[in-house]
Amino acid sequence: MIASRLNSRETLQRQQQARLRALLETLSGNRFYSARLATAGVGSDLPLAELHRIPFTLKQEIIDDQRSHSPYGTNLSYPLERYTRFCQTSGTSGFPLRWLDTTESWNWMLNCWAQVFSTAQIGRHDRLFFAFSFAPFLGFWTAFEAAARLGALSIPGGGLSSASRLNIMRENAVTAICCTPTYALHLAEVASEEGFDLSATKVSKIVVAGEPGGSIPAVRTRIEMSWNGARVLDHHGMTETGPVSYPCPALPDVLHVLESDFIAEVIDPRTGEPTPPGQTGELVLTNLGRWGSPALRYRTSDLVKQAGPGRCSCGSYEMALHGGILGRTDDMVSVRGVNLYPAAVDEIVRNCPDVGEYRVLVEKRRELAEVAIEVEPGAECRDSSGLAEQVKRRLGTAFTLRIPVSVVPAGSLPRFEMKAKRWVQR
Repeated sequence: MIASRLNSRETLQRQQQARLRALLETLSGNRFYSARLATAGVGSDLPLAELHRIPFTLKQEIIDDQRSHSPYGTNLSYPLERYTRFCQTSGTSGFPLRWLDTTESWNWMLNCWAQVFSTAQIGRHDRLFFAFSFAPFLGFWTAFEAAARLGALSIPGGGLSSASRLNIMRENAVTAICCTPTYALHLAEVASEEGFDLSATKVSKIVVAGEPGGSIPAVRTRIEMSWNGARVLDHHGMTETGPVSYPCPALPDVLHVLESDFIAEVIDPRTGEPTPPGQTGELVLTNLGRWGSPALRYRTSDLVKQAGPGRCSCGSYEMALHGGILGRTDDMVSVRGVNLYPAAVDEIVRNCPDVGEYRVLVEKRRELAEVAIEVEPGAECRDSSGLAEQVKRRLGTAFTLRIPVSVVPAGSLPRFEMKAKRWVQR
């Protein structure tokens, strides 16, 4: 199927060139990008080979734009009345990004997801269970709607305990699950504790995303063994870009970028120069179908290793990423599918004026990473007993996570002269 869709690299690049021209022609009304492109002297006739003339887009620039032009920023190509979808990140970079989509842009993302499901051989005869809390996070909604559009019975799992989710899977003869890799392992552990026989389910495929793992052989093998041989299929995407990659049908350690819908680059994160195939670099993406709120040369912070040129053994000419997403250029801890960054937590905690100092304790509990926070009351704090609840509430609002917070005596936490080490493994 992949080989027939794109029969050569040249065909792919001609398609990208045409779609890039069409995208650039829509941006005259986009205040965020029109000024940047004008300054760079870039018009709609830009050759694909000169894509480097478009400046990189940094996440912080989008954050700053939305702060300055609240609530949605200026990366909107059409009047606000054209937009029908609202999504928001969990604020793990310190500020929750709000993203609007037109019906056309949303449908483009559903089509990207349809390619992911097709490659995973998931279709109208499947019954999919989505083991997520359906917050305003884009990935959950696009995956769910794309599966329903395919004709598959789509079952939401928000607001349920793990044991309840397992029972629903068995009672409804679920054949495929969408979740994070660590949650797939956690479900297997809960099944063991509850005396639930996973062989009583019909789950044969597990589509994972949200964190590294699905393309890591040891993690993938452990999930598959826990789920009686169910096949694990990796995928990744971002709120800022939409669904990006699909699992290679032939090589389980490889993700292919949907290059018919994206222009992908791999750069040295320090210099911004292209990274040769076989070396680790940062993935940069230009989405070609999300005209309502596009991302041009967006630096994803995802670390990848691009394969060499040529046709993959699966027949695809699209960029192959060995090992999937290898990590991030910035530090983070993934907790129940939500990536927590030190800077994000620091911003939330430091916005509580009664906190004098704090520490984040990171612990691996079975297959799930968990964090807890200790806070010291500041000198001006008048209600230390209510401080923990105040911080906990703010963290919950920002990250949609329940993070335990406890108050410790003033002066009990370490101070640092140089760079602080507040994140402690225990």
